[in-house]
Amino acid sequence: MEERLSEILSPYEGKRDALIPILQKVQEELGYLPAEAMQEIARTTGLPQSRVYAVATFYAQFYFTRRGRHQTKICTGTACHVKGAARIMDTFERELGIACGETSEDYEHSLETVACVGSCALAPVVVVDEEVYGQVDSSKMSKIFDDFKETEKED
Repeated sequence: MEERLSEILSPYEGKRDALIPILQKVQEELGYLPAEAMQEIARTTGLPQSRVYAVATFYAQFYFTRRGRHQTKICTGTACHVKGAARIMDTFERELGIACGETSEDYEHSLETVACVGSCALAPVVVVDEEVYGQVDSSKMSKIFDDFKETEKED
């Protein structure tokens, strides 16, 4: 990991004002922000570790534990809530065998809620990796789970 971090961080030596892009780049490369990376970011930028953590914990986009290869987000905004987000979450929890906020033991899936994805006209909405599924009902959930199984076969 030390070598990967060095490659990622070398262009940012002493660039304190680039903290958020640095955090984004490290997370993009590693999948999350492990403690070792946070320490190295602080050293590289010259910022106190407490400042690096303060910024990273402020934004919901940053994660400190390893996440699944597939990240499923259930929108719980008002429109999605009214149209059955809780039922959808129950189905995903049952199908994936994990609770909201968890990652499967094999690191294939992470499941979480998001306050809003900005697609209220498509409510209820589920985002899997970068794919948005709108007006999710039982038939669309079946398609999503079939897509998971198809991806697992390809690997």
